Amino acid sequence: MISPRRLRATALWLTGLSLLVVVISAYLRLDAAGLGCSDWPACYGRLPMVSDQPYYSPLRLAHRTLATLSLLLTLYLLWQCKRFPALTGVARPVAWLLYLMLALAVLGVWSGEPRLTVIVFLNLLGGLSLVSFSWRIVLAIHAVEPPKPHPPLTLRAGALLLTVTILLGAGIGAGQLALACRTFPACDGQWWPRVADWSALLAFASWQARPESGVALHLLHRYSALGSLLLLGHGTWTMWRGGDRRLAAGTMLAMLACTAALGLATVISDLSIWLTMAHGLCAAITLAALATLLKR
Repeated sequence: MISPRRLRATALWLTGLSLLVVVISAYLRLDAAGLGCSDWPACYGRLPMVSDQPYYSPLRLAHRTLATLSLLLTLYLLWQCKRFPALTGVARPVAWLLYLMLALAVLGVWSGEPRLTVIVFLNLLGGLSLVSFSWRIVLAIHAVEPPKPHPPLTLRAGALLLTVTILLGAGIGAGQLALACRTFPACDGQWWPRVADWSALLAFASWQARPESGVALHLLHRYSALGSLLLLGHGTWTMWRGGDRRLAAGTMLAMLACTAALGLATVISDLSIWLTMAHGLCAAITLAALATLLKR
């Protein structure tokens, strides 16, 4: 039987590859490939162009290569789980990760058309889920531990609100609405969506993006981010003070601060592509840390 240490190392490699896939995919989407966005962020709202950047093809090849390696590692882990019944607890997250990868591969057929908002939206959520699911495999490989107390209520409520925050953020990216709100904390003096903004937001539900829906999405994203920051911060701090999973709790607190700071810096910097990518990367790591804290 494969040793738990080797299995865990494979799962860690898989998590690292998932992070790289998310980062490269985000860069290609913002700068070159998916949105044909060679002069980010001014290119939002224009017809897509074919990028002439010399690094475009190697990056695209690297993205596909890393994604393929991730798929092969997932199949290897699933094969090991089928060979050894003792790994039944690991098989479930591995199977879910495989289903997610296959779904993203199918979505990739339509990803070349940047105006398919729903495809971009699902790809954004799928990329974040890749990291979270990969890390859940690492957690499942751990040796049997004594029962843990239930996570604080604020942590569980914060997890739900964080999900809403991520959905809103993905809607902003998928709808190419990053330029709808370029000030902080208010959107050009506006603190709450107007009636017209809500109507536009309902139209966005049918994937018809309009600038007014961008204002509503931005404001709701910021308020839900603030709420999740307060709830998750309180719940994580409670666990840290109680001595339960202090490493994960410390990582979570650091990632919450980093994600919030990068989100603010992204707006202040007039949507720097590097800060935008770092913001998404921190969000993915935050999801992994949260999965560790919620594990019973």
